[in-house]
Amino acid sequence: MTTAPGRGRLRVYLGAAPGVGKTFAMLNEGNRRRERGTDVVVGYLDTHGRARTDAAVGGLEVVPRAKLTYKETEQEEMDLDAVLARHPAVVLVDELAHTNVPGSRHTKRWQDVEELLAAGIEVVTTVNIQHLESLNDVTESITGVRQRETVPDAVVRSADQIELVDMSPQSLRRRMAHGNIYAPEKVDAALSNYFREGNLTALRELALLWLADRVDEGMDTYRDEHAITRTWATRERIVVAVTGDAESVTLMRRAARIASRRSHGEWLAVYVTRRDGLSGAPPDRLADLRVKAEELGGTFHTIVGDDPAVAILEFARAENANQILIGASRRGRISAALRPGIGDRVIAAPGDHDVHIVTHDYARRRRPAPSRETLGRTRRIAGFVVAVLAPAAFAGLLKATAQFHALPSESMVLMAVVVATALLGGLLPAVVSALWSGLLLNYYFTPPLYQLTIAEPGNALAVALFVVVGIAVATVVDHSARRTAEARRARAEADALTVLSHSLLNSGDDLTGLLTSAGELFGASGAAVLRRRDDGTEAGYDIVAAVGDRPGAPSGEEVSAAIDDDTVLVLRGGRQGSAERSLLNAYAAYAKVMADRQRAAAAEAERLRLADTDRTRTALLASVSHDLRSPLAAVKASVATLRNETLSLPPRDQADLLENIEDSTDRLTALVTNLLDMSRIASGALTARPGEVGLEEAVRSALAPLPGSERIVVDVDPGLLALADPGLLDRVIANLAENALKYTPTDAAIRIDGAATDDGAAGPRAILRVSDNGPGVADHDRDRLFAPFQRLGDVPRKDGVGLGLAVARGLTEAMGGTIATEDTPAGGLTFIVDLPRPDDPEEPA
Repeated sequence: MTTAPGRGRLRVYLGAAPGVGKTFAMLNEGNRRRERGTDVVVGYLDTHGRARTDAAVGGLEVVPRAKLTYKETEQEEMDLDAVLARHPAVVLVDELAHTNVPGSRHTKRWQDVEELLAAGIEVVTTVNIQHLESLNDVTESITGVRQRETVPDAVVRSADQIELVDMSPQSLRRRMAHGNIYAPEKVDAALSNYFREGNLTALRELALLWLADRVDEGMDTYRDEHAITRTWATRERIVVAVTGDAESVTLMRRAARIASRRSHGEWLAVYVTRRDGLSGAPPDRLADLRVKAEELGGTFHTIVGDDPAVAILEFARAENANQILIGASRRGRISAALRPGIGDRVIAAPGDHDVHIVTHDYARRRRPAPSRETLGRTRRIAGFVVAVLAPAAFAGLLKATAQFHALPSESMVLMAVVVATALLGGLLPAVVSALWSGLLLNYYFTPPLYQLTIAEPGNALAVALFVVVGIAVATVVDHSARRTAEARRARAEADALTVLSHSLLNSGDDLTGLLTSAGELFGASGAAVLRRRDDGTEAGYDIVAAVGDRPGAPSGEEVSAAIDDDTVLVLRGGRQGSAERSLLNAYAAYAKVMADRQRAAAAEAERLRLADTDRTRTALLASVSHDLRSPLAAVKASVATLRNETLSLPPRDQADLLENIEDSTDRLTALVTNLLDMSRIASGALTARPGEVGLEEAVRSALAPLPGSERIVVDVDPGLLALADPGLLDRVIANLAENALKYTPTDAAIRIDGAATDDGAAGPRAILRVSDNGPGVADHDRDRLFAPFQRLGDVPRKDGVGLGLAVARGLTEAMGGTIATEDTPAGGLTFIVDLPRPDDPEEPA
């Protein structure tokens, strides 16, 4: 690529996994440039404690790092301002995808690099393939590890140079086993997880394929800039020309087999459609071919061109294809001898393509002639009548006025009759009219008169030319008339499809909207999608969706189109022409797409539900297995000690053991209560019975059994009422207070305040605030607070399975309230419980 004037160049060392040698290669590059006299500095380097990497720094100048304080710890980042002030020619920056410590100028290191490039400094950097944004999901599915630090693909693609640092999986695993990548205590775990040979092989293939695409882009750009049209056979790329007929699938299968013989071979199916769009394969057939091409591993393309041979060659050159595959001609030998076919013309054209002519079962078999039936039967009969009567009538009129005109005028009048006949009845009546008019011209107007002989050779030639020209003109007129009719039909179909597309975009997956559109387009009184029913007793149809006058089972009186083997689209009444049939098939095809999307959406929803259930079950088992064992073990140990008759325990120790049993039992009771509440919330079996509840009394009642509740300051108006279920409200307050006591230091204050508000939209509300002055929670973690089985940081500070806040939210919402969070002004977190309250009593007048 071309770097903008004044902007630095970017060079990226790309690796498939940690430890392949990206940083080492970057440092070697820096040392080589320094030895050549280039001003090179190290902006940021993370050696991960590897001695060889430390030694590779050599004599390179290292810019001191900036020191930042985050969460009471000192951390280091690249000092961007120091690098800009130093302004070297080249700066080495390790780990392009790194996320900077909060408080830095930019969130990501690649943004630091962008600023360095804008300042005219050349940057050499490193990145692993798993850190590219577009491949994040793919690498997670391979390794099971989701990378939190990513870099946009566009940043890496914009590099002036990308160099792959490659190493075989076996060599990388040996480096790991020798302790050249991670510390010895981490080697076994790494080799058993992320650094499995299969993982490394897949990541290596990803890196190679991604870089190959980047190389293709560079080659295409170079060819465009230098106007190179010749084929460069850098990889096997095959263009297969399809006609939409039955042999098309055979040709695509042959192309797929040829492409599979070489690694990374590609094939592209191309269909050439006429510019006027009046002939060609049906759209549904092309759609089937597109699906088949994707199933076979290729791509399907539709291009426009009047000459298929020229269009195929231009497409092959544009795609840098080195092979063209064409089916054997369907035309007969005589036709092929008179006019070369597409394959012959492609072979004869100059170029660097290998052309394969593939035989198939339909070779030398003519395609069924397209129907030429564009005129109704009445018009064709009227055409034959006019072809016989009109020439005779005009010949009689001309004979009666013979003194006013000569043979040329008479010929032109009869020619006009032939043209009029062609416009009315088509080609065959026009041919009859031309022959009949020629005979009349000979009989009445060329000497000797009233005989079918001609005395003068010039008159004989004139009559013969009249017949030939008449037939030719009739053919042209008929062809033009048919083309006009086809154009009108194509325009009508295009307009109808436009209406269909617009209605589909608006209706989404709503079958009712689709049926309404179909009924309006076809002038039907009703429309329905029916599904065949066969329950063993009687066969029939069930209505999936319907509008208007609902049609029954498909019959000859109704228009219908099959959606799939068991489903059909039926219209009651409406037009039933051939054009309407193709449009109805388009509606049926979209109805099938709708059904497939609905099934896919239902399957995805079920998958997510099952996945969520599995996650909940896994979290429950993991958490409960520990949190149930701990108090049970404490109870069992205390009981065993008390029952041991060999021990003589003083009363104080006995009291302590009994207190331990009581505390453990309370913890078990709270745990089981939360689990039961969460189960009721998840199953929808929770029923709230709200009534007027005094909030001050409810708060003090909920706090009474909680250990440490004396630390909580309660400031609630004694007269403040809320509409709530007393039992559920007690659980909400207890869980919020227990959470505050659990995660707030003993020297920090906790307050519970209550106040009344009156929101015009929501009505009178009672607001309860549970505030602490603890460490608080980051904004991006607020929603996770209320997730079941969730502890921030996944590190439990006390007992519990992470259900308290989830239960509190579920119970509050069941009572018609909400829970939100905000920062406590003096530091910490505040939970806001918003509940409805009864209307204030009206004062007597």
